[in-house]
Amino acid sequence: MAGKGELTVTLGGRDLTVPVKRDRRARRITIHVDAAIGGARVVMPVYVAMADAEAAIREHESWVLDRLDALPQRVPFADGAVIPLRGRDHRIRHVAGRRGVVTSDEGVILAPGDAEHLPRRVTDWLKREARRAISPLALEKAAVVDRRVRQVSIRDQRSRWGSCAANGRLSFSWRLILAPDAVLDYVVAHEVAHLVEMNHSRDFWRVVDRLTPHARSSKRWLNENGQSLHRYG
Repeated sequence: MAGKGELTVTLGGRDLTVPVKRDRRARRITIHVDAAIGGARVVMPVYVAMADAEAAIREHESWVLDRLDALPQRVPFADGAVIPLRGRDHRIRHVAGRRGVVTSDEGVILAPGDAEHLPRRVTDWLKREARRAISPLALEKAAVVDRRVRQVSIRDQRSRWGSCAANGRLSFSWRLILAPDAVLDYVVAHEVAHLVEMNHSRDFWRVVDRLTPHARSSKRWLNENGQSLHRYG
């Protein structure tokens, strides 16, 4: 049956925990290495044994290790860390002994409160900033094409930057707030365009171009830089 699990395998002296997803649509074992999880994962048909998945990983040991070594270094939310906010580098500064909300000013993200709560507080603040930027933009663009947005959700989506359901519910990754404004604008336009065309036809791309001037450059930016946004936090 379809489902998730994991296996532990040693490659090059490293003990790796590899998430495994059984997918009814899969026709073969596929190994992915990406920054979203900071490691490797496997997608395979429902009828394939875990031992076969492990054998596939071992068979491609050099490829997996090379890709793991090429992953961008993770940047946890901590005092002194530099992270992008709307495409511009900001340094996180813990303000000890001060209460209040997280704020940003002149390239600095000020995080008051106890140090042990800083990662969660910065994450929550970034999610709120994402909602504050995305929700009104989605409504504005939907009005241009005379469509209704029923709900805007902000999540930590691993495999896509946004999604659109047929019932008018839109979902976006909060990590878009880390990207340049033009990229965020494009992703919102892309999902709103699906309210008109639930496909990627020429008509769909015409709607996208009507909603944003940034489609081509932003698609290129996401292809080149998008995965790196998952290394923060």
